[in-house]
Amino acid sequence: MTDAPARPRADLRRTAERYLSTPAEGVETRHAFSFSGHYDPRNTHFGALLACNEERLAPGAGYDEHKHRDTEILTWVLEGALAHRDSHGHSGVVRPGMVQHLGAGSGVSHTERNVGGAEGPVRFVQMWLQPDVLDAPPVYGLRGVERTADGLTLLASGLARDAGTEALRLRRGDAALWLVTAGPWQPLPTLPAAAYRYAHLTAGSLGYRTVPGPQGGGRSMVPGDSVRITGDAFAAPTAGEDGAELLLWEMHSPVSYG
Repeated sequence: MTDAPARPRADLRRTAERYLSTPAEGVETRHAFSFSGHYDPRNTHFGALLACNEERLAPGAGYDEHKHRDTEILTWVLEGALAHRDSHGHSGVVRPGMVQHLGAGSGVSHTERNVGGAEGPVRFVQMWLQPDVLDAPPVYGLRGVERTADGLTLLASGLARDAGTEALRLRRGDAALWLVTAGPWQPLPTLPAAAYRYAHLTAGSLGYRTVPGPQGGGRSMVPGDSVRITGDAFAAPTAGEDGAELLLWEMHSPVSYG
């Protein structure tokens, strides 16, 4: 998908629909988009988002050294701890409540592993965004996140409006990543408007209407489900009995090639 459709749409994708791969022993990945040996020409990206992977690494498992280039990589840990080390001297341990950004730029190699000594798995969501600045020096950032009282916490952004905030800086000038939360049976806070929005539910449950008004059909989400939103679709989102937590991409343009 490269261009916004003529009418608003909230395209719900269930976690069970994701492509499952086991690239290494103890590693399980569920892919939202075409990835590696799995290719669907109708599902290569949404907006500027190239990948949204649900990862599970068993104790002692992980990804050996591999290389990235010209990709903005954001990681949000749900359970356990993830150890990162790269060829430019950056290292860190990502735990729940922290967000990590690796801007691959002109090229960087890194490893990702379940932290040493762990007795349980590490589970995390990793997202790849196309930058609009290419061949730049690699950059790395890791920060703890203090959730805001209004339920809308900015994690990372390349937008000029967000310069000077604590958000990690992305090398795409029209995209931002948010953490959105709501208590039991509460409506979500007003979400930022954008041509493309991608919501991934990480905890709790959520109900919404596909479009505003009586023509909108009711839908529900559980952890791992995602929805690809254009226009004013995704109306009246409301948390379920255990509240809701989701990652939301705000994107104002799609992938660009050439």
